[in-house]
Amino acid sequence: MCGIVGYIGEHQASDILLDGLKKLEYRGYDSAGVAVRNDENKISVVKTKGRIKFLKAKIEEGHGLFGTSGIGHTRWATHGEPSEDNAHPHASDDFNVVAVHNGIIENYDELKAKLIRKGYSFYSDTDTEIAVKLIDYYYKKYLHTPCDAISKAMVRIRGSYALAVMFKDYPEEIWVARKDSPIVLGEKDGEVYMASDVTAILSHTKDVYYLDNMELARMKRGSIAFFNIDGDEIFKETQKIAWEAEAAEKGGYPHFMLKEIHEEPRAVKDTLSSLLKENEISLERLGISDEDLKSISSITVIGCGSAYHVGVSAQYVFEDMARIPTRVELASEYRYRNAPLDKNGLVVVISQSGETADSLAALRKAKAEGIKTLGIVNVVGSTIAREADYVIQTIAGPEIAVATTKAYSAQLICCYALALKLAKVRNSIDEEKYVSLIAELKDLPSKIEEILSEEEDIKKLASEIRNAKDIFFIGREIDYATSLEGSLKMKEISYIHSEAYAAGELKHGTISLIEKGTPVVGILTQSNVYEKTISNLIETKTRGAHIICVVSEDKEKANTIADDLISIPNTAEYFMTSLAIIPLQLLSYYVSVQLGLNVDKPRNLAKSVTVE
Repeated sequence: MCGIVGYIGEHQASDILLDGLKKLEYRGYDSAGVAVRNDENKISVVKTKGRIKFLKAKIEEGHGLFGTSGIGHTRWATHGEPSEDNAHPHASDDFNVVAVHNGIIENYDELKAKLIRKGYSFYSDTDTEIAVKLIDYYYKKYLHTPCDAISKAMVRIRGSYALAVMFKDYPEEIWVARKDSPIVLGEKDGEVYMASDVTAILSHTKDVYYLDNMELARMKRGSIAFFNIDGDEIFKETQKIAWEAEAAEKGGYPHFMLKEIHEEPRAVKDTLSSLLKENEISLERLGISDEDLKSISSITVIGCGSAYHVGVSAQYVFEDMARIPTRVELASEYRYRNAPLDKNGLVVVISQSGETADSLAALRKAKAEGIKTLGIVNVVGSTIAREADYVIQTIAGPEIAVATTKAYSAQLICCYALALKLAKVRNSIDEEKYVSLIAELKDLPSKIEEILSEEEDIKKLASEIRNAKDIFFIGREIDYATSLEGSLKMKEISYIHSEAYAAGELKHGTISLIEKGTPVVGILTQSNVYEKTISNLIETKTRGAHIICVVSEDKEKANTIADDLISIPNTAEYFMTSLAIIPLQLLSYYVSVQLGLNVDKPRNLAKSVTVE
């Protein structure tokens, strides 16, 4: 969840570290800090509670940090409240070891007790300080080599971590280690970079290395060496990042979230184009043959948050279009269940970052059971992309805002394409239907642009509901899936209590919460349940609800009950989530803006959840 950076080169490290941390601030913003080594081999640490701008001001007030190597950290608190003492970097008492850490050390109490018996004391409430002093302990007890000390600590630590470590006795080096938390490294023109996310180093190099589980790396000026847990050197190939550095900038928009909403037509178009070959859905280049698809007996879709909501929508499409039994699982639940698994099934794991801890654990559980896995990810080289049997990459570009928008839309496209291909090879739709549905998919970008052109109307609607204390989203079938995501967008960036319900469930308790003026957003795009949802909305209206209807063009008779109507273009009903979600994203955005909140960095949240 935290962001870490590292640099060795010829420039002032503090400038590069601060720039990288600013680009990683969406991963954590409770506190921040840097450690810089000067030419006399003194490591200076500066850290502060709060955002990167406070860290920058503190460094400038102290007349800067001078040195050409260092590490930095922006924190999302797990152990210990946000404070200067708990901020990273952490150091051993004699500054022999200085480190930053992303992850959670599960057995920190046990390790802390051991270290206290060995004479160590502790100044913070963090699990990271335990890791630093454990490395220091092994360094001094054994061979006095960084690789040996870190390896021994890795064996003892339970949990997840990405560590960047500086040793007083090795002034030319920074050491990096990884278990379940991402690390990317790059080198260009003799300068070496490290970060927990490629966006932090994208302006410096596009040729990167990804560290795998239980591996270490040694950064030196002009070179990077890689080692396994036994200390044996290993070889890695670079991977080319296609994103432009400018893609991770706001580009004139007031917030990343608004920019990324407006990038959805391109994300949908590019992702679909990557899956089309001569107007046919083609998965062969991914290693998935038609015979593989025919042999699938069931699908399990796994995700967290918005990725889970993609799965809920996809479930209806897989079952109705491709006629394959499908279930959707929260990754955090699936990884601990002991349910019987279908050996001939396919497990689809959806994750924007490709590093989501629970989703990665679920993937590994499925693989351990011998079940075929398919990852849908946005980050090439991510752990899920490397470990899944098959991978479909979303072509959304870097997504910086914590609240996902364009990655969600691109994930939907991947699921639609997979469903269409399955339906075609399994003969559950005919050729004419197949061709028409592909045509509908290709029209989605222009229809999203049409919705975005009505942005001012959504802004006005936001002003009507921004003072609500509760907002409810309801729908049936695919519209219910859309409601889940619409509600999540509202609550995570506006802090207004919001819930999504399958419309038929309102009478089973929830309707007691409806009072005069309560906004109820009804999603109405599915013909077979349209009248049923209308009836449910009328039930809330008679109790004083403010009714907002999101309807496709052929269902505008909903205006007879709606206080506000949001009309969206028609498409195949399988794909309506892709259109219905756009005004709900905009609505949440403008409510948050009008409330004066931090849209891109909502409180208590981080972009990539790499801890359990």
